[in-house]
Amino acid sequence: MALEINPIGVVVEGRSQVSDDYWGGVESVIQLDEAEFPLDSVQGLEEFSHLVVVWHFDKASPEDVEYHARSPRGNPQWPATGTFAHRNHRRPNQLAQSFPRLLSVEGLRLRVTDLDAVVGTKIYDVSPFFRELGPRGQVHEPAWPGEMLADYWAEKS
Repeated sequence: MALEINPIGVVVEGRSQVSDDYWGGVESVIQLDEAEFPLDSVQGLEEFSHLVVVWHFDKASPEDVEYHARSPRGNPQWPATGTFAHRNHRRPNQLAQSFPRLLSVEGLRLRVTDLDAVVGTKIYDVSPFFRELGPRGQVHEPAWPGEMLADYWAEKS
């Protein structure tokens, strides 16, 4: 059975160009659907420092999806890894999660930083980040994600 979901909002301010790096310092605004949600649907959200935002890589094409193992960003210095070891638009449903810092709540406008989605991106869910529901235990990963993402949160000069 397929799941059908509708967007709850859209990114209306922030970065407009898709890029692999230099997301640091970008402030964005998520506008929640005013026709669907009352103002009190965000009541209490301002008490949280970070959000979990589920969004769709809607600037990518479904033809971009790849199921086979490949080197991240096409760099042969990094090992070929399968689709589920990547966090890019080549995923089966082209869904993404970001963990932006919440700067303010202005009605149904959520001002955030560290949201790596561009203006026009459809938002499918927003929830507060609960530290208690984050990773438990020691987190480990291979070296290549750190190498690949060294400039991801750097500010563009």
